[in-house]
Amino acid sequence: MTIKKLALPILIFSCLSAFSQISFGDSKKINDNWKFTLEDASGAQNTSYDDAKWESVNVPHDWSVEGRLSPTLASCQGYLPGGIGWYRKSLNIPQNKKGEKVYLYFEGVYNRSEVFINGHSLGKRPNGYISFAYDATPFVKYGEDNIIAVRVDHSKSADSRWYSGSGIYRNVWLVYSNPVHIAQWGVYTYPEVANGTGTLNVEVALENGSSAKANLTVVNELLDNSGKTVAKSSQKVLVDANKENKTAVKINVKNPQLWDLEHPNLYQLKTTVLKDGKTIDKTVTSTGFRNFTFDANKGFALNGKWMKMKGVCLHHDAGVLGSAVPREVLKTRLITLKEIGVNAIRTSHNPQAPDFYALCDELGILVLNEAYDEWEFPKRKWLTGWNVGTPGFEGSNDIFVEWGEKDLEDMVRRDRNHLSVFGWSIGNEVDYPNDPYSHPVLDNGKDGFGQANYGGYKKDAPDAMRLGGIAKRLVAAVKKYDKSRPTTAGLAGVAMSNETEYPGALDITGYNYTESKYGSDHKKYPSRVIFGSENVHDMGPWLAVKNNEHIFGQFLWTGIDYLGESNAWPSRGFYSGLVDLAGIIKPRGYFRQSLWSEKPMIYAGTYISNNEKELSKDAWPIWNNYNEGQIIRVVCYTNAAKARLELNGKVIGEEKKYDENTGVIYWDVPFTPGKLEAIGLSDDNKVVSRYSIVSSQQPYALVVNEKNITVNKDGVAKVIVQVLDEKGLPVILSDNEITCAVSGSGTLLGLEAGNNSDMGDYTDNVQRAFHGHLVAYIQSTGGSEPIKVNFTSTWLKPAEVTIQVK
Repeated sequence: MTIKKLALPILIFSCLSAFSQISFGDSKKINDNWKFTLEDASGAQNTSYDDAKWESVNVPHDWSVEGRLSPTLASCQGYLPGGIGWYRKSLNIPQNKKGEKVYLYFEGVYNRSEVFINGHSLGKRPNGYISFAYDATPFVKYGEDNIIAVRVDHSKSADSRWYSGSGIYRNVWLVYSNPVHIAQWGVYTYPEVANGTGTLNVEVALENGSSAKANLTVVNELLDNSGKTVAKSSQKVLVDANKENKTAVKINVKNPQLWDLEHPNLYQLKTTVLKDGKTIDKTVTSTGFRNFTFDANKGFALNGKWMKMKGVCLHHDAGVLGSAVPREVLKTRLITLKEIGVNAIRTSHNPQAPDFYALCDELGILVLNEAYDEWEFPKRKWLTGWNVGTPGFEGSNDIFVEWGEKDLEDMVRRDRNHLSVFGWSIGNEVDYPNDPYSHPVLDNGKDGFGQANYGGYKKDAPDAMRLGGIAKRLVAAVKKYDKSRPTTAGLAGVAMSNETEYPGALDITGYNYTESKYGSDHKKYPSRVIFGSENVHDMGPWLAVKNNEHIFGQFLWTGIDYLGESNAWPSRGFYSGLVDLAGIIKPRGYFRQSLWSEKPMIYAGTYISNNEKELSKDAWPIWNNYNEGQIIRVVCYTNAAKARLELNGKVIGEEKKYDENTGVIYWDVPFTPGKLEAIGLSDDNKVVSRYSIVSSQQPYALVVNEKNITVNKDGVAKVIVQVLDEKGLPVILSDNEITCAVSGSGTLLGLEAGNNSDMGDYTDNVQRAFHGHLVAYIQSTGGSEPIKVNFTSTWLKPAEVTIQVK
């Protein structure tokens, strides 16, 4: 990190991305053919244990989402169960691997896991979001089957304010390596770009697990996206027996292709370790060049270009899939968000799967990587509704003292090479007034945030002054492994935290729902870099970003609907997303697209309104089910200069200019069936965008619009089925029950319609459509036979699609 002194400090951060998150040895996934039981099976770690009656599963696997929704369960977890489960797998380690190290690498196990091999405990990891590896070598039987057993304890089922999932819900890897090898997450790189030259700083950490010293050669070769070598370097390094050592080098590149949001240019760094002229370890890192600049007055710049972060907060689940989300599904969701105009994501409130960061690198999306929602004390967890009823206090606070800094360090080490990551967040709303910390300032009620509404100062509560010391320790843990990015946090009680050392410990400061403090705090703390780390979807919070140069962006709550943090039953989750649980853009997503997208767009929705000031951002594209002549409000979201409204080719809504204050154009018109069309116009009256709604009739048929669907042999296909009328028009109001049947080399992972209040059985192949559509996730089972998917519904024409396996 470089600090350039101007009138106020400008913080400039540079780094690059490593695609490989294992970064040593010869690795392969071991996701198939696990055995599972949802009980605390005594002795299940032993090789002699009989697991014949256990369920056969593949990981990633989330047992909670397969459970039965019940109003007796915690609303914070979406009314889904936790529990204790065991996984077992038989794994043959070939005889020819004797002499090599054998590691087991888990991308994430929720939570409080313990891993065994052949009855021997390799270790425990309580944090369910952190990746970890164990050296299994001392207990391996070469040339024989080895029994891996994993105990997962999510008996504290209400330990998170949102849905966490349960089990081995991310990939598992088997890693073989030479005793002398690159350390786990041992390749650390960051660039410096100046005067047309990119300098790539490369640090390689090495481990010598042998009893003899090792004279090594480390070769780093940088390739551009065409595969051409653009730079190469070689260094000698001595690593003593059973010790570690590092080597560092600077690699210069003339006129590097910079990574940005429109052109996410990537390079490949090949790192090879040689001993006596022979390769003993190697890894490939996906990488590139770019600069971040943060300024208290001007906001944020990427590669010297000042811009606003148009961000969303994002949890890690995907509706019916729970927290076991395949890479392909992650990719479609990220592409959809980028289509809306999103250019940044905050990982709320925990590290996500490694695939997530690699995809953001590839797609050109900025990431604020967040670690914690709690520190030393638990927050209230709502058991019977959201912010109602009797709260519970389960959480992860009991592991914070022992694991807090270690877990944070491992998050940084794993993700520090990703181009997309622009900052490290050490916490979210840990300063929420009286949940748990308190301070005398809560009694004054004059801070512009109304914090006296939280019950005033509670002298018996934990002292908010503790926040500063904890923040300093966590920031130091981050800086230990990455000084190239800023640290931050999402502050909920800014007025309270301003009385402590907490904000001062951070490089940039996130304000949750506190736009009222942007101006006054900018004056009071002129060197503080401020942004909206959590914001509602209203126009006001966006204008507070757009119209204030010093606020570099906002992060909406949320980008996509998520399970948990539910309202009173029936409610599967939180429904504030731009995109629903099925990955379909909601009306508010189109409203945000009108504010954030550079591409011409227009959208129209309708509803009944008697309130002149009501301008809904949640109006669905429905032009039927109204009475003839009834006055209907038509709202238009567009980034065109103006718009007009036509019905059956005739103008019924006069031309209106875009409203900068509301972002909504509207007309009140009498209902007549037909084609309602909103037309976007430029200042010189050229048509730049169109959106039409046509009155539909009764549901008639099912259809899959995408006909050429392919899937990899280990991949997942997303199939969208729609309900149409006899003329082929979408029936938005349809909620027909649909049955899905799969044959060939595939299986159904789940059906998701996006209906937050549908509390039916999600473990079968029958589900109701919602707003006229339903999504089926089809998992390839590894064969080459095409997968046939049939959709049927009573009284409707069926639909069929064939998925080719490649």
